[in-house]
Amino acid sequence: MNQKLLWGLLLGIVAFIILMAVYTYTRPSAPLKEESSDILFSNLHTDQARYDPKHQVTFSIKNHIKPDHVTITYYHLNDLIKKQHLTVDEPGEHIWSWKPPEDDYRGYLIEVTMKKDDRIQSETIAVDVSSDWRKFPRYGFLSRFDDSAAVNGQSVIDDLNRYHINGLQFYDWHYEHQEPLKMDNSSPASHWEDVATRHISFDAVQQYIEWAHETNMKAMSYNLLYGSFENRDLPREWQLFKDPDQQQADQHPLPDDWKSNVNVMNPTNPWWQEHLINQQKQVYAHLPFDGWHIDQLGDRGEVYNEWGDRINVAESFQPFLQEIKEQMPDKEMVLNAVNQYGQSSIAEASPSFLYTEVWDEYKTYNDLKRILDENAALSKTDQSSVLAAYMNYDRSDQPGNLNEAGILLTDAVIFASGGAHLELGEHMLSKEYFPHNNLQMSAGLKKKMMAYYDFLTAYENVLRDNISESSLSIDANQPIPLSVGEAKKDHIWVLPKEKGNRQMIHFINLLDAETIEWRDTNATQPVPELRTNLTFTIEEDRRVKEIWMASPDYHSGKPVAVPFEQSESQTTFTLPSLTYWDMLVVEYEE
Repeated sequence: MNQKLLWGLLLGIVAFIILMAVYTYTRPSAPLKEESSDILFSNLHTDQARYDPKHQVTFSIKNHIKPDHVTITYYHLNDLIKKQHLTVDEPGEHIWSWKPPEDDYRGYLIEVTMKKDDRIQSETIAVDVSSDWRKFPRYGFLSRFDDSAAVNGQSVIDDLNRYHINGLQFYDWHYEHQEPLKMDNSSPASHWEDVATRHISFDAVQQYIEWAHETNMKAMSYNLLYGSFENRDLPREWQLFKDPDQQQADQHPLPDDWKSNVNVMNPTNPWWQEHLINQQKQVYAHLPFDGWHIDQLGDRGEVYNEWGDRINVAESFQPFLQEIKEQMPDKEMVLNAVNQYGQSSIAEASPSFLYTEVWDEYKTYNDLKRILDENAALSKTDQSSVLAAYMNYDRSDQPGNLNEAGILLTDAVIFASGGAHLELGEHMLSKEYFPHNNLQMSAGLKKKMMAYYDFLTAYENVLRDNISESSLSIDANQPIPLSVGEAKKDHIWVLPKEKGNRQMIHFINLLDAETIEWRDTNATQPVPELRTNLTFTIEEDRRVKEIWMASPDYHSGKPVAVPFEQSESQTTFTLPSLTYWDMLVVEYEE
């Protein structure tokens, strides 16, 4: 190619580029899509996490268009109790109210359906009407209380409200275990450092309590039952010792860059009890906490008091808790039973609910159910149970995302077994140190967690409202292995429950599970394959009135009628869909 031709070709290319740039710059822009144009509405919320009877519920949505019509449908279990139509004149936030029936301790599911031309969108949200949060606790946590939390924490509370979290554990908000509220003379200090040298703002703690109360959440002040920093001006005689000669103090080690290790005090010592109770009263005098979330350190082995007498720490819980209740009768109280340590003694004191921090002695899905069954048997006043069970534990040593399958299967087991899961706060828990937040929830997992917490709330009356174990004879009408009562890999786990004339049959899909260890510690549990049209036959002499099902994985959690055929002693039905967890409810004639 000669030089003139080459230069001509280059000049032509340059001219073309310039012309295209000018055209792109000067041509009319394509119209921008409206925000969220693929959906009709978003941000479906309620104004509170729990409602007292006779109080109205306020809902809000952000609608992105002017709809043709909006329909609201209200369910209690499988009963449609009301349907209404809303007039929405323009895009923007729309608010409406509903006054539920006056029945106490009732869960509801509300469906919002919006139509525009040939587009239809439906979403659901739950409502809990309960005069006392202790009946159906949905427990969350807070773990950051620096100055920025006082400014930005409202969004955290809003998110937790969407999950219907009705109680919050304020983890490590305090100054030192033996002196939870730092004082400057007769007033609280404005700032202090916690045990891990993190900055804490009094205003942030106070503001979080205020925000929690605005959404009808309870605020619980965290502290140990028997902890003190080292080298504090407390009598040595108040401590526990590892030997009868009192040569070795019982101590819980903490990281070297933290402020102190923890000396373990004697929970049977009346002077230590008096000291700690007075410190908690001082907390209540300056911060409007609703109660005390009390921690312990599990089985300490053989320990001794100042006279060399062996102390049974587990048996000390009931009398100490009883003293706390007598001196602060208007406040809530919860004590952590680490791996069930001391739970029988704790239950004797009738705390607000039973709380278990689960460790590796209880590895499997079966163990989670076993803890919840034990707690139900120990309960003196039909207390509910909450499990602190930390997910993807080893995976969380590095940044990343939580594993959806592991999270949802564990929640399915806990919820179907009548419990709740402490897991949600500013992030989802993966370690016992609550500020640890290497693992994040994906947008998809957040949406599914909303569905699961809507389900826990809407169906609380058939999940954990004085529900009993039940027996069941069931067969699958296709080659799918079932396991009744016991979780097994490569099976559908069937958990039968009952209340009155209802039998609740839970189907948990373990057909594709890599493990039945609930922690999914390396985040490897696979998503189960969707199964459809699964037919089962149960042996039952009682006459069936109707069968319905609901699932957080199907049909937005709404109740779905299930056709059935019944002979003299057999009833056959078909589940339309099973991903993680279905709840089938058989209603018998009286």
